[in-house]
Amino acid sequence: MLLVLDVGNTNITAGVFQGEELWATFRMTTKLQRTADEFGIDLSGMLEHNEIDPGDISDVIVASVVPDVMYSLRRSIEKYFHTEPIIVGAGIKTGIRIATENPRQIGADRIVDAVAAYELYGGPVLVIDYGTATTYDLVDGTGTFVAGVTAPGIQTSAQALSDMAAQLPNFEIIKPSSILAKETISSMQAGIVYGQIGQTTYIVEQMKKESGIPDIKVVATGGLGVLLAEETDCIDFYDAQLTLKGMRLIFEKQKSSPKFVIEKQRLGKR
Repeated sequence: MLLVLDVGNTNITAGVFQGEELWATFRMTTKLQRTADEFGIDLSGMLEHNEIDPGDISDVIVASVVPDVMYSLRRSIEKYFHTEPIIVGAGIKTGIRIATENPRQIGADRIVDAVAAYELYGGPVLVIDYGTATTYDLVDGTGTFVAGVTAPGIQTSAQALSDMAAQLPNFEIIKPSSILAKETISSMQAGIVYGQIGQTTYIVEQMKKESGIPDIKVVATGGLGVLLAEETDCIDFYDAQLTLKGMRLIFEKQKSSPKFVIEKQRLGKR
């Protein structure tokens, strides 16, 4: 079985695949102070809670935007799952070409999303990930990552609003019944949610216009993406597991590489 780990700034999202089938998903907070043993015990416990024997995990692939956790996480995988994890980064086969000015600055999560959106939905495609940051990434019809836009995430914006304004409280992110808010909480909800809808619509339209590709498919993912996907016609598909699927696809591309085969032979794994 394949364990995929998407290490984000806020959460680590995990998925377990048997072939192409996603058997289970779970999440844990991204804590910088975890030791390798803490990572290993937490991951093993969550697998067992999902009725998966940790011993059945034969391979692991990791996409991370948090470098500070990687030493402990990598050691935990080696110790508890007895395998060398594949780390999404430079030198990894992805199936897409990155044509930005500095390809190494593109986060692993964005590369994974781009791979998944292109292979599962076809190109040209624009993938929107509503995470800690909201990202808009364009892959053309040849599988080339040509441009990306980064904006504050929905939860990030809401938290900043509460933290920076002394008299504004924390609030649940939901769409109020009307933009004509009459009290503080609904006015904040309206500003965040309707503002994000407007941002999404404008950025998508502008990226289509400036790229000269009006018929781009738009695929959204991320926890709060489902809320936005229901509120704007500019999003064609919402796929909650897009990132996990992309990691499986990238893993499949590594299996035929000599380095992968040699490592599996060294560890006695098939």
